[in-house]
Amino acid sequence: MSKAKVAVIGSSSMDLVVTSKERPNAGETVLGESFKTVPGGKGANQAVAAARLGANVYMIGCVGDDDYGRAILKNFADNAVNTDYVEPVTGVASGTAHITLAEGDNSIVVVKGANDYITPAYIDKAMKRIKECDLVMIQQEIPEDTVEYVAELCKKVHVPLLLNPAPAREISRKLIENATYITPNEHEATVLFHDQPIKDALMAFPEKVMITEGAAGVRYFDGVKEVLVPSFKVEAVDTTGAGDTFNAAFGTAIAEGKGIVESITFGNRAASLSVTGFGAQGGMPTREEVERVLSE
Repeated sequence: MSKAKVAVIGSSSMDLVVTSKERPNAGETVLGESFKTVPGGKGANQAVAAARLGANVYMIGCVGDDDYGRAILKNFADNAVNTDYVEPVTGVASGTAHITLAEGDNSIVVVKGANDYITPAYIDKAMKRIKECDLVMIQQEIPEDTVEYVAELCKKVHVPLLLNPAPAREISRKLIENATYITPNEHEATVLFHDQPIKDALMAFPEKVMITEGAAGVRYFDGVKEVLVPSFKVEAVDTTGAGDTFNAAFGTAIAEGKGIVESITFGNRAASLSVTGFGAQGGMPTREEVERVLSE
């Protein structure tokens, strides 16, 4: 089987990760246990995960002309992600994510930096590549008008678009309609659908909206009934990047022509493996690892 071609349009950053037993309250100082610097950004995470899972991946984005930017580009090369459409922006810092791991979960502050330079005009430079792809994946750590533009473009050239609406923000009805698949978590779904009951939101967009519910699995409406595709139980070490791994795996499977339930199951299994390693990308599994545990 030939590899699926996937374009990932989104953020690249350096993650600055602090591990602590407890999360500090406002005005409080606590002692941490470790500090690490690892490549991240929702776009980069999904690109690396999809490449490890067997897709031909083309990253479309921006980095700064700094040491972080050079490290991000090297990490893409090490993971076989094509960077023909990743440009350093002169005089601008690379994006950073400041992550606290404490009490079994994570808190994240994102500084967009060079990711703000991913404009509609920048997307046009990659138009030829986008048209050749089996799927485009996009997230919301880049300018809002760029996300809208990409959705319209993908609709026009008949390339499926997977929108991971994170970080959460209100989006237009037009963007929802232009996207082929939308993968909010429970919090993001309440922002997207204005506290509309989840059941109603799913029914309004059959086989489009896939709500990720962490350890419970992924919920969607198949046109007849609501379906919950269960997750896999594991001992979590670090949940950072689990959602990105799910999106990459689900998107890769869809790009290969697999059905929705099979694609969600593949995504759930990949995400469950990802939380057993450290860092957003540290635990992201290979295709062989996912297929091996699925066959057990």
